[in-house]
Amino acid sequence: MIRLFLILILVVCFLILSIPVLFAEWVIGKISPHARDISSLRIIQFVFKLVMRITGSKVTVLGEENIPRDTAVLYIANHRSLFDTVLTYSRCPGLTGYVSKDSMAKVPLLSIWMKRLYCLFLNRTDIREGMKTILAGIEQMKNGISMCIFPEGTRNKEPDAPMLPFKEGSFKMAEKSGCPIIPIALTNTADILENHFPRIKPANVILEYGKPIYIKELDKENRKFLGAYTQKIIQDMLDSQQNML
Repeated sequence: MIRLFLILILVVCFLILSIPVLFAEWVIGKISPHARDISSLRIIQFVFKLVMRITGSKVTVLGEENIPRDTAVLYIANHRSLFDTVLTYSRCPGLTGYVSKDSMAKVPLLSIWMKRLYCLFLNRTDIREGMKTILAGIEQMKNGISMCIFPEGTRNKEPDAPMLPFKEGSFKMAEKSGCPIIPIALTNTADILENHFPRIKPANVILEYGKPIYIKELDKENRKFLGAYTQKIIQDMLDSQQNML
């Protein structure tokens, strides 16, 4: 419980103390929007890395060289833990927005930071609003901002349960922007908290980036079922990671 308490205190204190920081970032943005974006990215990455350090977890990162540095990408990852976002965002080499559930837009201060970092809020019950979110993501990717989405649609909360089917609509941002997909396989992130909530325990976590998927290079069948194709790649990575535990 001590680790959870420390993380909660850290997050709450940061959000409160970051109010003047947000103002400073706004001023920087008037002079140089890019400098503001990079500053905001590094600030949140520092906080997320500190959160991961408090958990005491050992993180093994594989395949980071697979992330292109000259283009925006669509990160696609399996989803088992609240720490999936904390871990993956702390490793992003450039500006990256996450697609989150729309309820997060109501969280004071946190939602301001999320909007500042190009996160989008998805309404899963309203198809029209959901399409607006996808279109916004496409525009951001065309402007050089990577996006990350968990295409299972929600966290798979059953320990050792297989991945939920990937939602094909999650891949529209890559299809319409022409940007590559980077599959991400996350192992043991639920062992940090969810598997023994409310206690936080150190875990051996693996974060693996697969090789870029260029949609135009796929055959017709795999382009048609891009979600299933990407999910198989991630599952293969997850299976190979079991030999490392």
